[in-house]
Amino acid sequence: MKIKIIAVGTRMPVWVDQAFHEYAQRMPQIAQLELHEVVAKKRGKNSDTGKILQQEAALIDAALPAGYLPIALDRQGRQLDTQTLAAKLQSWIDNSQNVALLIGGPEGIAPNYLAAINTKWSLSAMTFAHPVVRVMLAEQLYRAWSINAGLPYHRGEP
Repeated sequence: MKIKIIAVGTRMPVWVDQAFHEYAQRMPQIAQLELHEVVAKKRGKNSDTGKILQQEAALIDAALPAGYLPIALDRQGRQLDTQTLAAKLQSWIDNSQNVALLIGGPEGIAPNYLAAINTKWSLSAMTFAHPVVRVMLAEQLYRAWSINAGLPYHRGEP
């Protein structure tokens, strides 16, 4: 199975790229993690944010491979604990289900596109900068895999 993170934004700070790739490289071949960046549309003082979100949603949708289960990251989405994520990851592996995790730009994902996605997750009730989300998500996926693999990386409650 493959996990594709489709994220709005390119040219991230070096530390974001390094941290993401550190966790992506730790993932096993059976649960490959890859990042697909889509270009964030230019924002200015008088930008039409709605139009920008629609354009970015079109780019996200174009990058979404057929047959992948789309999951949108949104602060209004369902919060999962680490154990639940580990169980979901194992289910995807067992069922050979490819997954696409969608991360919007500074304003999130266009509301109409978001409404069309059946599964929405929130990493927290807090709002995070979108570059940080890709690192947090990669780390949590690695943590979930390490739990399933019985590795000592996760030291939280079983």
